Amino acid sequence: MSSVSTMADDKIWTEWLTERSQEACDALIRQYLPLVHYHVQRISVGLPRSVSKDDLISHGMLGLLDALEKFNPDRDLKFDTYASFRVRGAILDGLRKEDWLPRSMREKIKKIEAATEKLEQKLGRNVSVEEVAKEVGISENEVSQTMTESLVANLLSMDEKTNDSDREETYTATIIDKQSLSPEEKLLEEAQKEELSQLIANILNEKEQLVIGLFYFEELTLTEIGQILKLSTSRISQIHSKALFRLQQALKKRNA
Repeated sequence: MSSVSTMADDKIWTEWLTERSQEACDALIRQYLPLVHYHVQRISVGLPRSVSKDDLISHGMLGLLDALEKFNPDRDLKFDTYASFRVRGAILDGLRKEDWLPRSMREKIKKIEAATEKLEQKLGRNVSVEEVAKEVGISENEVSQTMTESLVANLLSMDEKTNDSDREETYTATIIDKQSLSPEEKLLEEAQKEELSQLIANILNEKEQLVIGLFYFEELTLTEIGQILKLSTSRISQIHSKALFRLQQALKKRNA
């Protein structure tokens, strides 16, 4: 069965690459549509509910079409990998252009960060979401969600155009290729991973560790994690947001 499927896929790709057949294009879009939905689910975790998932899917579809148009089969790169970069980049670029994070939200982020710093200086330790929520006068979920959105905002800033007028690229394109690390860089990376692992083990409870591990390392969606833990997607989202908040505070303190 798999060999028949592979032959059919090869035929579709040949038709698309040699003839630019519309039928082949439609077939490939249907085949890789789950890739778009996958990235929409992961990116939407840190976005407010006001952001339409349909809009994210539209951005992702543009990225998929762009990937189909520009994919070079002669390069040593699988289409799934190439398309993932294009789809994810298109979604983030669409969000950046729409300026989805309003001024009121940016002000709320600053207010939460200021309250967190004030409490940490007063108490001399990392503070909890509950303490920050009480200080600011908003719900715990609002604090967690707001700080998660701030992480996505920082991620979007990596998709801004660079100041180099001679090159049409984003800051993301200037990041060093992690596939070709020097021996010193490999040692540093291993040390950073070990430090992060210890941090996660020390400050997160068992359930938070499991959610973070399944989401970022196993790359499962929140819905899939909920099915595994027999919890609702919204509950998994709350656990994820609180865990990120605690990690943010711990990392800021270490890097200060």
